[in-house]
Amino acid sequence: MPLMDHLRELRSRLFKAVLGLVAGGIVGWVFFPPIWDFLKKPYTRIPAEHCIDAKCDLVVHGIFDGFFIHLKVALIVGAVISSPVWLYQIWAFVAPGLYKRERRWTYVFMIAAVPLFGLGAALAYLTMDKGLSIFIGLAPGDSIVLVGVQDYLGYAQAMLLIFGLTFELPLFIVVLNVAGVLTHDRIRRSRRMLLFGIFVFAAVATPSQDPFTMLALALPTVFLFEVAEILAYFHDRRKAARPDPYEGLSDDEASPLDLAALDAELEPGEPRR
Repeated sequence: MPLMDHLRELRSRLFKAVLGLVAGGIVGWVFFPPIWDFLKKPYTRIPAEHCIDAKCDLVVHGIFDGFFIHLKVALIVGAVISSPVWLYQIWAFVAPGLYKRERRWTYVFMIAAVPLFGLGAALAYLTMDKGLSIFIGLAPGDSIVLVGVQDYLGYAQAMLLIFGLTFELPLFIVVLNVAGVLTHDRIRRSRRMLLFGIFVFAAVATPSQDPFTMLALALPTVFLFEVAEILAYFHDRRKAARPDPYEGLSDDEASPLDLAALDAELEPGEPRR
């Protein structure tokens, strides 16, 4: 396909992805009250000693904050709801350049990526109140803590995003292993440094940086890393059991082109590249 056709295809895919995001954002705007009640629940679960009349409410500081809060929540909900749309548009743009085997692996990775991100976001939602309780509890006993809606929403966004993306780390390791970039032997030799790096990342990346939130992120990530290492081990073991078709050939000798193997990778009617 010529370059201009690629750019037109990219423009079309981006337009459809943005259209899906806008449609999802409209849904988030219309159903803002129940969505906001769900998002603020972790804050309402903190101890009430530092709240007014034992009721913890968030504060709006500016005149236009209400509009921007609605807009931000609508965009978050829109990105989540429309994720099948924009993920498909990315896939539809990339897929024509992949072989059948590569497309099969991509399906597996995309199917696994969504549940992992959702699992990380769910864990962040369940642990947000613990971090808030630790730091708000450090305020003097005779003080009232007034938390702005924008500050809390930024904290919630960061928690959900960081936990969700961190849970994609094991999938990223498996992708590199399947692609032949990262072998199980290299993972095994760097295991201590990788585990140490997970704890350091969890301590630095979490917005509250308290010990409870750090462990809530690091320990499940270590478990998922161990699962990824096991998958890499079995993949490399199965790969090593296959016979090498080029064993015994001289480095200066041209290897034969196996057209049958090439045709097996192509879709029916797809030309050879």
